[in-house]
Amino acid sequence: MTGSDRPVVAVVGPTGSGKTALGVELALRLDGEVVNADSMQFYRGMDIGTAKATAEERRGVPHHLLDVLDVTEEASVADFQRAARTCIAEIRSRGRVPVVVGGSGLYVRAALDVLELPGTDPAVRARIEGELAERGPGALRERLRQVDPESAARLRDERRLVRALEVWELTGRPFTSFMPRREYVQPTVQLGLDVDRAELRTRLARRVGAMVEAGLEAEVHGLAQRGLREGRTASRALGYGQFLDVLDGRATVEEAVEATVVATRRFARRQLTWFRADPRVHWLDPSGSGLVERAVQVVDRAAAPA
Repeated sequence: MTGSDRPVVAVVGPTGSGKTALGVELALRLDGEVVNADSMQFYRGMDIGTAKATAEERRGVPHHLLDVLDVTEEASVADFQRAARTCIAEIRSRGRVPVVVGGSGLYVRAALDVLELPGTDPAVRARIEGELAERGPGALRERLRQVDPESAARLRDERRLVRALEVWELTGRPFTSFMPRREYVQPTVQLGLDVDRAELRTRLARRVGAMVEAGLEAEVHGLAQRGLREGRTASRALGYGQFLDVLDGRATVEEAVEATVVATRRFARRQLTWFRADPRVHWLDPSGSGLVERAVQVVDRAAAPA
């Protein structure tokens, strides 16, 4: 079976489950190229704390949409969607298989699914953010409840609350009306890595410890000098905010490690909830033998004529 016969492949699942390694293996087996869909791996210099694949770990496989933003820039789902779909089309034009890899659920869906993204207006957003700072999230939530009660009930994050009001002002439509449908833009197969919960907890603690040993604190220190604290998106990455607290004297290294482990485990649970809700994901046990072969079989079955 040639690359042009196979669907787009996506490798999804919680952080620490082995998505990066499987994505590289599949790209090698299927004559593919990797498209990154981890929103924190867009950032230059955020390598250790995001477990970004090294040149050696990429094993010669082309990787796209890594290191495309400075830490002061804000990640945008709309910008990512355009860039990811361009990458996928170009990979297809070379007769190769796009392998989308990442655990940022909305970004994965922006790349794969029918999804309309509303525009932005910096002036409108700045005004709403000013209102948030002056009056607090309760007032904004109440205003949103009047025009978009579903979003008001669902959104907890202040940033998304601001975004929902911005979308309403710009389009006159509720934020929820722009949610993606479970409809692929082109033939696609999603492979999810289903790690035992206890094993995943152990893996994540071990992973954070390894990051610290590899120099996470020094990485954060260098990025702080490049504006990490001012980065609206990058500064919230797991481990980076916690180690900024170390640099600023608000926490010890031990406290930052524990806080990062707790936050990472919580994030992994949210990722699992997101991807479990999608019935199209084919779940694979990465602890069993022949993971790559099992994954290839799923891809080839999806490509076979009905």
